[in-house]
Amino acid sequence: MIQIRTMTLEDYPGVKALWMSIKGFAIRSVDDSYEGVEVFLKRNPTTSVVALDGDEIVGAILCGHDGRRGCLYHVCVREDHRMRGIGKSMVVFCMQALKEEKINKVSLIAFTKNDVGNKFWRQIGWTKREDLNYYDFTLNEANIIAYNN
Repeated sequence: MIQIRTMTLEDYPGVKALWMSIKGFAIRSVDDSYEGVEVFLKRNPTTSVVALDGDEIVGAILCGHDGRRGCLYHVCVREDHRMRGIGKSMVVFCMQALKEEKINKVSLIAFTKNDVGNKFWRQIGWTKREDLNYYDFTLNEANIIAYNN
């Protein structure tokens, strides 16, 4: 039986192991380090989630907000646990946590080549925005992105 619950910092080793097991998954050297996730979870203590099969983490979402808009990061389910409703259950958990904090809109970023992820978001009713461009600016050059092979 899969358990869905709020993520804690103690979950970090299992979450990182999950991230590292997914081909094509990208993590950042600073933001996704233990210290980076610690900062994120302190700012957003009730909105991130893990899915457990027994004591093993098989899904995770970093979810937070700035007081106005929520955002989902690193939404993932271990490959051998996909197509069981775990991803959708985690998203519902995050949405409820955000609603409790009076957040009215949520966004996420999915890489254009992430066919599995993009299909998932369409299937559960998310809208792909065609009316805007996404820009970013790097403030910390040491925050290097690495992709799993």
